[in-house]
Amino acid sequence: MVTLKDVRSSPLINTFIQKGNEHLGVMGYTDHGRLHLSIVSALSKDIMIKLGYDEHMAELAGIAGYIHDIGNVINRIGHSQSGALMAMEILRRMGMPPEEVAIITAAIGNHDEGSGHPVNEVAAALILADKSHVHRNRVRNPDVATFDIHDRVNYAVERSTLNIDENKKVITMELVIDTSICPVMEYFEIFMSRMLLCRRAAGFLGCEFELVINGVQLL
Repeated sequence: MVTLKDVRSSPLINTFIQKGNEHLGVMGYTDHGRLHLSIVSALSKDIMIKLGYDEHMAELAGIAGYIHDIGNVINRIGHSQSGALMAMEILRRMGMPPEEVAIITAAIGNHDEGSGHPVNEVAAALILADKSHVHRNRVRNPDVATFDIHDRVNYAVERSTLNIDENKKVITMELVIDTSICPVMEYFEIFMSRMLLCRRAAGFLGCEFELVINGVQLL
């Protein structure tokens, strides 16, 4: 069985991750490197476990979370689809069974809000984990004066947590935002489509989705 440990130790995968993140840095994007991927991987796995899925499905979610942005090495546009095709071949060569490859590649190919849908449980967990990682540790522009809206929104977020209430079947994204850096409206300006995708993902997992910013429930 191909494990998350195997994937995390792959020189090929890690090189693609590193180079893809470098390419995004040249274009002015926030960090999409191993810190982001490790957080998304762990959270994807945690979501599955807390909602009662078995360890095997949780492991697949962890793998999907770690390699979901691998397509950035090719181009940011369509990176979810190109990343899915790359992952399909890499995981096949590592010896992963076709059914597991299909689950993971579907999740990767559907994690972007522009074209994604929660087509399976792993995809739903990945969407929630990925979209909840909004934090100032993702901003790499050192000049605050030249921040664009994405830099401002991420830098303004002092804390971001995704709480899973498995008993009430509620998934809550809770943010603490410094509104002197970015008003809440700017968050919605760029993230509304992501929050709607999160709501669909939570629904696929049989849960309600809530968004709480600075103690106020907004969704």
